[in-house]
Amino acid sequence: MDDCIFCKIVKGEIPCYKVYEDDNFLGFLDIRPLTKGNSLLISKKHYRWVYGVPNFGDYWEVAKKVALSTIKTLGAERVTFLTLGMEVPHAHIRIIPRYKNDKQSVVPDLDIVEKIKKEEMQKIAGEIKKEII
Repeated sequence: MDDCIFCKIVKGEIPCYKVYEDDNFLGFLDIRPLTKGNSLLISKKHYRWVYGVPNFGDYWEVAKKVALSTIKTLGAERVTFLTLGMEVPHAHIRIIPRYKNDKQSVVPDLDIVEKIKKEEMQKIAGEIKKEII
């Protein structure tokens, strides 16, 4: 889809802080992170909804890999997965690390974001990517 921001990221037209990439999926840090290390996992092909991705099980296995790497590298207590699908019309799984004193409630609030400098984002992305098996 030509006007889809996530499709433009897949094509390399818009830069991102990659945490994961294979033939089917791309993971990158959210530029409006709800918590430190919040990433998005998208299908490289354009599908509107997460449940529309043909290899749905593989999609969630990759999300699990990214989540476990995030927990390990950033010391998060756990991860929340969120798949609202209303913010960008392209299938995406939000992988949100949760910390003891983060600013989020039990259900994450998309309007509460953290400001993280570019250098820190690059460092976080590199650490998560390095630990994924």
